[in-house]
Amino acid sequence: MTSATRARRHLVDGLRREGALRDPRWIEAFRQVPRHVFLPRFFLPQGIRWAAVEQDDPGWLPTVYSDSVLVTQLDDDPDRWALARRSEPIAGVPTSSSSMPGIMAVMLEELRVADGDRVLEIGTGTGYNTALLCHRLGAANVSTVDIDPALLLPARATLAALGYTPDCAVADGEQGYPPNAPYNRILCTCSVSRIPPAWLEQTRTGGLIVTTLNRPIGAGLVRIVAGDGATGEGEVLARDGRFMPMRAHRLADAGTVLARRAAPVARRPTELALTTVLDPGSPFEFFVSLELPGLSAAFDPDDGQGCFLVHPDGSWVRHHTDEHDEHFVEQGGGRRLWDAVEAAYARWQALDRPRREQFTIIVNGAQQEIRLAEQRWPVDPPAVSA
Repeated sequence: MTSATRARRHLVDGLRREGALRDPRWIEAFRQVPRHVFLPRFFLPQGIRWAAVEQDDPGWLPTVYSDSVLVTQLDDDPDRWALARRSEPIAGVPTSSSSMPGIMAVMLEELRVADGDRVLEIGTGTGYNTALLCHRLGAANVSTVDIDPALLLPARATLAALGYTPDCAVADGEQGYPPNAPYNRILCTCSVSRIPPAWLEQTRTGGLIVTTLNRPIGAGLVRIVAGDGATGEGEVLARDGRFMPMRAHRLADAGTVLARRAAPVARRPTELALTTVLDPGSPFEFFVSLELPGLSAAFDPDDGQGCFLVHPDGSWVRHHTDEHDEHFVEQGGGRRLWDAVEAAYARWQALDRPRREQFTIIVNGAQQEIRLAEQRWPVDPPAVSA
């Protein structure tokens, strides 16, 4: 048994213990499909910068087979890796990655495929997830698209070298992929702020779409059952997953809003911890994203440590916890943002503290909303900085 095979089996054993992998057919796919051939190089964080790593570097193989997201592109620029390799670690914004295998496993199982299902994957990336689909369903049943030829072309070559020949196309995933429609399943491995109507139109009635909501706070997986035309109804899933956004669905930059923040008002105490708002494990996090769409977090540009919440309308709040675990905030901009967060928290408590899996999502073309019993929240287009 090779070291790569041992590492792969160790990864699978860990995913099974954590409950991310349960279906025997997906377990076998993860055991057989090598991740390392899709990740000959990647970036690792080094402080606030990124170091370039390639195969045969110390620790490369164990890192590949850890349950970790591995960034493969910065700033939409395929030349940034070579620059980082030649020089010191570089600054940049991740724009493509190989997602955590655990999240990939969750999404693949939530897709609930059956033998013979035709699947469209939006966001080819490295091609590793594509290979898992091909192993499970056969390459003839898999189509995959990516808007970036610098990502798709090497992924196609790696897939072919492993014997997988799905239909790989450079295309805007927001438009689906009409040539091979209709599909039984659509899986999007990047996040979207709204469900593209084209996906529902290209999915058979009763088919499933699994994707991730693109929200700086309160993101997560949704599964939608396709109806007629561009309609569908679905659920927000209990098992969480977060992905980089589709390029057309990128949000306002929190740092830009923060850089031009207005002067603060007086500091005041608060009973609400910042982790209650920001921690993905907090059941309030999803609710506050509905009440305050566009809310995001940013580090203090002065010390890189303190945390701000900002909104595209220019409002901001800095939350601080002192050595006695007492919480304080200062806020500024057009409205008192933390006051709005506290009001949302009170409303969440009054609704009996609902968890994300209690919410549903309804899509009727451009009209989209998330529901909880009689409550409604529109799914709005991405916010733009003020």
